[in-house]
Amino acid sequence: MNRRSPKEPARVVVAVPARTIYYNSYARTLDRINLLRFYALGTRRGIPEIPPERTRLNPLIGLATFLTAKTLSPFRAESFRFRLHPWLDRWVKKQLQPGDHIISSYGYVNESFEWVRRHGGKTFLDGGNSHPEQFWACISEEHRRWGYNRPPFAEYHHRRSLATLEHVDYVLSPSSYVSNSFLARGFKQERILKNIYPVNLSVFKADDMPRPKNRPLTIINTGSLSLRKGTPYLLDAVRLIQQKIPNARLLLTRIIQDDVEEVLSRYSDLPIEWAPALPHPQLAERLRSADIFVLPSLEEGLVRTACEAMACGLPAILTPHTGANDFVKPGVSGEVVPIRDSKAIAEAVIKWADIIMQPGYQPSVTIDKSLLSFEHFEKTFVGQLKDLGLIRDECISNSPNASM
Repeated sequence: MNRRSPKEPARVVVAVPARTIYYNSYARTLDRINLLRFYALGTRRGIPEIPPERTRLNPLIGLATFLTAKTLSPFRAESFRFRLHPWLDRWVKKQLQPGDHIISSYGYVNESFEWVRRHGGKTFLDGGNSHPEQFWACISEEHRRWGYNRPPFAEYHHRRSLATLEHVDYVLSPSSYVSNSFLARGFKQERILKNIYPVNLSVFKADDMPRPKNRPLTIINTGSLSLRKGTPYLLDAVRLIQQKIPNARLLLTRIIQDDVEEVLSRYSDLPIEWAPALPHPQLAERLRSADIFVLPSLEEGLVRTACEAMACGLPAILTPHTGANDFVKPGVSGEVVPIRDSKAIAEAVIKWADIIMQPGYQPSVTIDKSLLSFEHFEKTFVGQLKDLGLIRDECISNSPNASM
């Protein structure tokens, strides 16, 4: 095991199975202020913003993940991926030094979290979803409602996620929904750090042209479809909407989880236009071709797809369980509706349709986009590390990468 020189400042390790905008943002921020020791990924490629010398890759984990995704059902592939987390954990733990701090998420690197705390470091849990107990209870109830006899996710991972919490110093929370789920279970406010995940605002932006006159009312939902995402309530709401607006159409992405396949077959009569998962530039164009974003999810930390839609100027109809509802001002940027309420969704869409279908309507920025910028994320996160005494101003000012 390598040991740090007494004069070398403590650094932070970010360790996760795969690249996402959330973890990339933590790693990028830490690298810019010269506090990233390494970014550990269970993949064969890192990200361009992080230099190779600060990137540690385990391509075998990535290969196993890729092969199972191609050969197994979504639920079984996910369950297999969870079984790879102890492998990731042991690999990361071997590379830690006393005094390291670490950022990861539920169940990924439990042994590493325990080791870091034992050797003088701090552990940060990225709260990409609500507290595991809340997640499990909410989605278990939904599965019972629809007669789906599988758990919300593999029970093995649920137990491992709960075990993670025994070694967490701070929760990095992207939304009020996540924060409240931890507060309700005994976490103190000072252990919860609010961090809003950034959106690529150079890509996701509103159209500067008026809405086409001949476009039928177009509802869009991007991302995957599942019972957790409230897909049945969305589909039922579209049926209700068609009673008032017969030519309304729905844009969906063909990422379908096991639990909702049978439900989808009941709505084959709906005017759905499907698309595959799209890279960001094409996804932004698809969003701008629609009028209203709807996601009646039962469980999200901060649903990025809704933030992307609002950045493109679309009003969003969301539940209080999406995290992104923090940005919705009713009547201005969308509506917040109860979970499991198709009628409320339909009424909210019809209310907005009356505005959107007016001649000359032009989508406009519906939220404070600065809150979704990487600069805002970076400033917030660095400020939190300062407040915790983990970094000093001179560390930032002496960093060749810092721009603040």
